Amino acid sequence: MSAAPQDRPSRPTILIVDDTPDNIMLLSRLLKDKYQTKVATNGSTALQVAAATPDLALVLLDVMMPGMDGYETCRALKADPATADIPVIFLTAKNQVEDEAMGLAAGAVDYLAKPISPPILFARVATHLTLRAARRQLEAHNQDLERLVQQRTAQLLLMQEALILAMAAMAEGRDGEPAKHLRRTQHYLRALAMALRGHPRFAASLSDENIELMVKSAPLHDIGKAAIPEHILRKQGRLDPEEFEVMKLHAAYGRDTIMLAERHLGGTNTFLMFARQIAHSHQEKWDGSGYPENLSGEDIPLAARLMAVADVYDALISHRSYKPAFSHAQALEIMRQGRGTHFDPDVLDAFFALEAEFARIAREHADEPGPAS
Repeated sequence: MSAAPQDRPSRPTILIVDDTPDNIMLLSRLLKDKYQTKVATNGSTALQVAAATPDLALVLLDVMMPGMDGYETCRALKADPATADIPVIFLTAKNQVEDEAMGLAAGAVDYLAKPISPPILFARVATHLTLRAARRQLEAHNQDLERLVQQRTAQLLLMQEALILAMAAMAEGRDGEPAKHLRRTQHYLRALAMALRGHPRFAASLSDENIELMVKSAPLHDIGKAAIPEHILRKQGRLDPEEFEVMKLHAAYGRDTIMLAERHLGGTNTFLMFARQIAHSHQEKWDGSGYPENLSGEDIPLAARLMAVADVYDALISHRSYKPAFSHAQALEIMRQGRGTHFDPDVLDAFFALEAEFARIAREHADEPGPAS
């Protein structure tokens, strides 16, 4: 019992373009057993048929036609993304070397001279259909690989972020920092960076990639606190001058920890560079009165200047063992006094332009109330 038409494998469709009826009849007869055929008698019609045939597999194209000749037709097919990958084979009586060169330069994959040799025609058509199928299969395979790489990369980035947050949370937890401090400071830093990216002073440094890397590295700002003695980190009340000098070492400890990672990797990268800058310099002040290096002005890395604003604001509105949580308005007033002394003036101005956004972030990522003491 013969298979129903819908059960038969679909045959490749070939477009025959020739202005001579005898040539069309000959080609159609030769190809009918293995291929479906469509016909056009001029270049403009060929373009219309090709555009309307999404499964078109190959074009057999004459050169000498009225109006748009074969070379022009081929160039038009190759210029259209919808038809650019369809193989074009010229079938023509023009058999000079320069004619063949012109056809191949127009984008054809092959050039056959008339009169047609059926065995050569069959072989060339089969070869180019096989090559196209292989090329498409390779492209699909490459796309699958690219999707897989993107998925794996996304998974690795999520794992990286989780590890960063876990390590940073260990250091913050020893210090009694609020649980969501890390997330809030990330959101603050991103908001500041996005607001400043159009500023002439910062535009060159605040690309999309740099902003995301700064945000990801922000949780490591106090990683050095993991090396500070417990009795200083957990002290109820303010530190005395000697204890504060020990506490200040956390900036250097944080830098050294990240430098250890850089040495292990055999060099740095942008993410580790921002992490090192933030860990080491976010306690520096614009007027040079900060620590650990007494850097001032533009000598303080931009990532650290952004982090300074984010970190101080969150510290002010959060409860600490040595102080109560200030209101948003109180925090604004305190920070305003630090313009040009503690903070980069332009960064602080951006903060005040965004103060409602900072308040929203603080509410949205507020810590859960702790147990009653």
